Amino acid sequence: MANIEMPWSHRRHYDVSASAAEKEIEAALASLRAKGAEILFLAGHSQGGAFAFHFCAGHAVDGVIAMAPGGNVGSPNFRARLGESVALARKLVAEGKGNEKTSLMDYEGTKGLFPVVCAPSDYLSWFDPEGAMNQMRAVQNVPRQVPVLYIAPKRDYPLLLQVKESMFNALPRHPLTKLYEPDSTHRDAPAASIEEIARWISEVAEKIPS
Repeated sequence: MANIEMPWSHRRHYDVSASAAEKEIEAALASLRAKGAEILFLAGHSQGGAFAFHFCAGHAVDGVIAMAPGGNVGSPNFRARLGESVALARKLVAEGKGNEKTSLMDYEGTKGLFPVVCAPSDYLSWFDPEGAMNQMRAVQNVPRQVPVLYIAPKRDYPLLLQVKESMFNALPRHPLTKLYEPDSTHRDAPAASIEEIARWISEVAEKIPS
């Protein structure tokens, strides 16, 4: 198992682009393969769940576990709240200042808006409404052969509860793709889903040809 700290963490503040983050995950998967792993699942919570959808479109994994996926920059809520920062980042990139770190805004449901200091070019790779973190586009691009365990806690944030069915239904049909709804909050979704995750991984692994 590999548990890596991703660029959206509070310690990293989008210090690399989305494409560079893909390389970080691929390196972790390659390390697991080098150690003998033959079946690999990608799991992420909240923003990590949304990015897992994006990642699997261009990289080989045997399944995706998206726990309370969120951070959809293509949603009307994100577009409205972060529109000014996205416009500023675009302006700085156009002026040739895309690599000069500056203060831009991030958004999280419980925290509201808060500043992050990063390169405008890296910021755009995460917050462009049509980019990597457009969750609807990402779920639609999940390869048909990749099963998904979509975990949508019953006490998730209201906006995520509103879109869970449309997001899940946008996934390509796979017989092992499943919507699981634990009785938990957004933050507690991973812990509340441990048994189901283990069961689902075993079910998927059993059906992968040896």
